[in-house]
Amino acid sequence: MLRLTMSSMVTEQIRDAILSGVYPPGMQLNEKLVAESCGVSRGPVREAIQRLLQEGLLISVPHRGVFVPELTEDDLEDIYFTRDAVERAALRRIVHSDARQGLSERLLSIVESMRIAAEQEDWAEVAAQDIRFHSELVNAAGSQRLSRLFATLMAEMGLCLNQLLGVYRGRGRLIEEHEYLANLIASGDAEQLEAAIADHLQEPVETIRNAWEKARQGTVQTTITRAEQS
Repeated sequence: MLRLTMSSMVTEQIRDAILSGVYPPGMQLNEKLVAESCGVSRGPVREAIQRLLQEGLLISVPHRGVFVPELTEDDLEDIYFTRDAVERAALRRIVHSDARQGLSERLLSIVESMRIAAEQEDWAEVAAQDIRFHSELVNAAGSQRLSRLFATLMAEMGLCLNQLLGVYRGRGRLIEEHEYLANLIASGDAEQLEAAIADHLQEPVETIRNAWEKARQGTVQTTITRAEQS
């Protein structure tokens, strides 16, 4: 039990370091150094790494080691594609249940917290409330497997946090979209709900893809300018 607890604690420490950017994308994890920084033996670190490999927060490269992954536009699109399938599955169960009114009220409370954070331009908190909203939605379906899959997706999305924060700044209707979804759940209108969740999950993919394309163009332009000046 003690070893299990130690492994869980180390897993949480490493996960937080990855999601906060202390261990940035592309960084190689050295088992010995991580153990020293966590103040534990290498055993719990090894177990933590295996858990994080399963979550997608680390990748193993043959003959090279374990790295924090660098997600691409294709990765992000696949994450949202899977999110769409998971959240639609949850909604199909919820919309026909007696729990939808209570869920709608809980979601509207989260929307209000999101609104306050947006007014304060606390985009990290807006992101946290957004994840809380969708996690609450999926968990309301009452499927442990669906919830477990969604938690893994949310962990992977944490790797894109910087890009996602830019999306939050640029989505003026973000609060209204969540409010609309919460009210649709209460109404039980399955057809409109499916269309709304599809639109809601597609927009950030396009926004992030455009942002990354602009960043690439800016890098290319900077390289050209430096070459012309040399």
